[in-house]
Amino acid sequence: MKRLVWFAAAGVMALAACQEKAGYTIKGTAEGAADGDTVYLQDRTEDGFVALDSTVVKNGTFEFTGTPDSVAAVRYVTYMKGDNHMAAMLFVEPGTVTVNMNPEASHVSGTVNNDALQGFMDEFQSINKEMKSVYEKMTTDSTLTVAQKDSLAKVLDEKEEAGSSRVLEIISNNLDKAAGVELLCMFGSSFEVADVQPLLAKVPAPLASKPDFVRLKEYVETVAKTSEGQKYIDFALDTPEGKEVRLSDYVSRNKYTLVDFWASWCGPCRMEMPNVVAAYAKYKAKGFGVVGVSLDSNLESWKKGIADLKITWPQMSDLKGWQSEGAKLYGVRSIPSTVLIAQDGTIVARNLRGEEMDAKLAELFK
Repeated sequence: MKRLVWFAAAGVMALAACQEKAGYTIKGTAEGAADGDTVYLQDRTEDGFVALDSTVVKNGTFEFTGTPDSVAAVRYVTYMKGDNHMAAMLFVEPGTVTVNMNPEASHVSGTVNNDALQGFMDEFQSINKEMKSVYEKMTTDSTLTVAQKDSLAKVLDEKEEAGSSRVLEIISNNLDKAAGVELLCMFGSSFEVADVQPLLAKVPAPLASKPDFVRLKEYVETVAKTSEGQKYIDFALDTPEGKEVRLSDYVSRNKYTLVDFWASWCGPCRMEMPNVVAAYAKYKAKGFGVVGVSLDSNLESWKKGIADLKITWPQMSDLKGWQSEGAKLYGVRSIPSTVLIAQDGTIVARNLRGEEMDAKLAELFK
């Protein structure tokens, strides 16, 4: 479930920290860098890194000085030479920031926000290391019995739950700082909306205008409107044949309708699709329906995916990829993603997969 977020985020967190206002000095080292090599101070945009300043390594160290160009903005110190690529995410704020970069886990300290972020990173990486160890044993040790694998899966779930609670606790305790708000923006969409909503209200007004925070708040509000117990939101898209259809066309005719957000290019979607196919075959006669909402952008690829995956239920899409109007209404940021809707329009569940989906359908159709 969320455990992949931990493993993926661990790499991101090796980049590390944030920013404020007034004079600053950044002093650091980069493992493997030679005197004369260039180190950059960069901003990160949707199009990639943009260099703001550069300096050279001298006597094994580098240094930047200046005045922050904005409050609480995230910056990155980067080094690239041959196969040696390193980056440290940091807050450029008044004072002296110390950066020690290495390919696995950079360390940043010296100011309020950077110290807070580094404290979080140390704990986060420790939890992630424990989880990764259990996961690797569970998936690579061929001598394990089914019972032993099930036991390790339970341990992993427990570590994930405890780790997630700790992440939320640390973020909550630091929301008076730019570091806490940055962490909230980074991790907020990975947690249940009910857990994130109270944290949004704690963010100080000066930090609430941060673009990433505004986007997170909009996302949370969208998901809250389409969470379990809420009425579904109707929308119209085209079938592969070009005919406009509405989601309500299918919800009204089934006892329960699973809206499956997917795409032909999505590996996890293709892996999950046999479970949806099996569920559809098992419960169709009892009033279960599925509607596929594709995030494809190419019509022929979409059609081929439908054929290859043996999808026989209705499909709809506007071929806008991640800009799909239907996906936006439900706050879909990753796929596969599902919404289960009762005939009266009430959302029964979200993001059911595999055994969890089958168990829910068995309960509803018993």
